[in-house]
Amino acid sequence: MEDKQTSAENTSADAENRQDILEQIEKTGAVISKGEGETLHCLTIIGQIEGHYILPSDQKSTKYEHIIPLLVSIEENPEIDGMLMVLNTMGGDVEAGLAIAEMVASMAKPSVSLVLGGGHSIGVPLAVSARRSFIVPSATMTIHPVRMSGTVVGVPQTYYYFERMQDRIVDFITAHSRVEEAEFRRLLLRPDEIATDVGSIIDGAEAARIGLIDEVGGLSDALNALRNMIRQKRE
Repeated sequence: MEDKQTSAENTSADAENRQDILEQIEKTGAVISKGEGETLHCLTIIGQIEGHYILPSDQKSTKYEHIIPLLVSIEENPEIDGMLMVLNTMGGDVEAGLAIAEMVASMAKPSVSLVLGGGHSIGVPLAVSARRSFIVPSATMTIHPVRMSGTVVGVPQTYYYFERMQDRIVDFITAHSRVEEAEFRRLLLRPDEIATDVGSIIDGAEAARIGLIDEVGGLSDALNALRNMIRQKRE
């Protein structure tokens, strides 16, 4: 009788734990995983990165006001050993995306990024912000100049603002990857790759070849790299 009661209690506890995990994923797009002696925090960056303006409810989005305090909690939590950041994003707000990328890059804890599907636009600095980056073979990354929506004032200062913003992004990407600045700017301003636009779309193999992403690989590769970084830090 006691065994049946204990089994029922364990089943109930497991169900509650699964429900808590599902609620955490729904609210923050993140989950904590324990295994092989390490506790890992998996953070997802999906859809469009939402900045200062709320996106329509029918669009998938990642809210930077949720991600930034979450990154602080990951860094400060002694029980979390490292972070896996999974990206499938179309880009979004430039300042919000760059803010998240700077936060990830400044973390002391080991971090690995994995690009699935796409790491487009401002998703590029996010992908390179981790200590080590991976991309699956079928994923793509879109590289293009900064865009602006809304009212644009036709004065030289507008061009200088665009130029400075673009330089900030290029400087961040080249500082956190092995891609040469000249090669990245060539891809950025390529006129014959994207219809009605300027820029380039590169796949996983090319992203790794030019040094934008460290390695072509999948989930197990990213997790193994993260666990190795954690073990090296402990030694």
